[in-house]
Amino acid sequence: MKLCIIKYNAGNVKSVANALERLGVHAIVSDEPETIKSADRVIFPGVGEASTAMDYLQSNGLDKLIPELTQPFLGICLGLQLMCNHSKENDTKCLGIFDIEVTRFEPTMKVPHMGWNVIEDLKGPLMTYLPERPYMYFVHSYFAEVGSDTIATANYSTKFSAALHKDNFYAVQAHPEKSSDTGSKILENFLKLEI
Repeated sequence: MKLCIIKYNAGNVKSVANALERLGVHAIVSDEPETIKSADRVIFPGVGEASTAMDYLQSNGLDKLIPELTQPFLGICLGLQLMCNHSKENDTKCLGIFDIEVTRFEPTMKVPHMGWNVIEDLKGPLMTYLPERPYMYFVHSYFAEVGSDTIATANYSTKFSAALHKDNFYAVQAHPEKSSDTGSKILENFLKLEI
């Protein structure tokens, strides 16, 4: 299996690559469109700020490429947010894969939302073989609202999308590479997806 992690200026690439190595899978790290297009699976990690990340994607033409990919694709953290329509973080137009808005937690809440939190309302193949109401590790100040593509939710003063799915595109807000057995199982489920 050829697996590509998209390299851009907001990627937490090393920890994701290490988590995949623990599952026996070596990943190529690249921002080259042809390398990404030819991969069997693509992972789109992210830690950072939406507008500068989108600027980088646009400079490499990846903003046009990513929505056209047909292989299984997994966004992580900021990657999930960039796959939505729009982020209120610096009023950023995103990739538009999920018809969902990204907004900031209420001013009364401590941000970033950081640490272990329960995910629930689990649906679909990415969430199979998980315990009921498993915990995952989150670090984020913005969140995707709940919509028709939501396949898991979490709650931090408000319910938000912990995971999304549409066609070949999947995304998780938490960090599976830092989420112990639950995160490993989600990555394993992703590697086994059939599209």
